Amino acid sequence: MATKQINLKISKNLYDSAESFADSYGYRNVQDLLMESLREKIFEKGDFDEFFSSKEIELIDSLIEKSVKKKKFVDEKEIMKALE
Repeated sequence: MATKQINLKISKNLYDSAESFADSYGYRNVQDLLMESLREKIFEKGDFDEFFSSKEIELIDSLIEKSVKKKKFVDEKEIMKALE
């Protein structure tokens, strides 16, 4: 996997807070905290998902909605089997 280096300027207060957070929550350094934050924002909580097509996401959303309405929940293995 190719990597790209970037430079980022942030205020001293923000850096100090990030450093304190990184220390408190077991990150090796601020860079690791930033990498994890970007991954979370882009892949876990964002609208962008490179693993599923739009149709698959619609199917997953529909399955979740119906499961909640019927109060019937399945595990991840069953969901993945249904998507195959």
